[in-house]
Amino acid sequence: MTALRALRALPAPVRWVTPPLALLGGVGLLAGGWTGPEQVAPPTPAPSVAALCEALDRALPAEVLGHRRADPEPASPYTAAWGSSPRTVLRCGIERPAYLNDHPLDSAPEVNDVQFGMGEDGHGGYNFVTTLRKAYVEVHVPKGAYPNYVDPLSSLTDAVKATIPAGL
Repeated sequence: MTALRALRALPAPVRWVTPPLALLGGVGLLAGGWTGPEQVAPPTPAPSVAALCEALDRALPAEVLGHRRADPEPASPYTAAWGSSPRTVLRCGIERPAYLNDHPLDSAPEVNDVQFGMGEDGHGGYNFVTTLRKAYVEVHVPKGAYPNYVDPLSSLTDAVKATIPAGL
């Protein structure tokens, strides 16, 4: 109540200006904390793999489990993302990740006939990478993005199967 009394004690022009200034200050704080789209370094695949990744980019869904596609910066046919925060990020044409050496492939998850190697990201999320395909496609699922960290893979496997042939 003392703040309300103090506000009433101010001259009328000051009382009229105070709420809009407080609102502008709040908006300024929010805008200052906004970082924009996540920066994701696109891979630089070999030309034969690049063509496969470009085809995958065209085949990827506009939504993954209700999360709209919102690609990271810089724009690239080798990266895609869904959601805002946290966001699921796909990178196509990466080098074979070292975490594939840490886990035997016989324990790797297989989703809709696409096998994925997996590794923890160090922040409670997971990285999944396709195995036994002509290109490595990595999907990063951060902690908290989905109730089950494997859930988004089923939305992506049809596009992977249609564009990234099996075989190394």
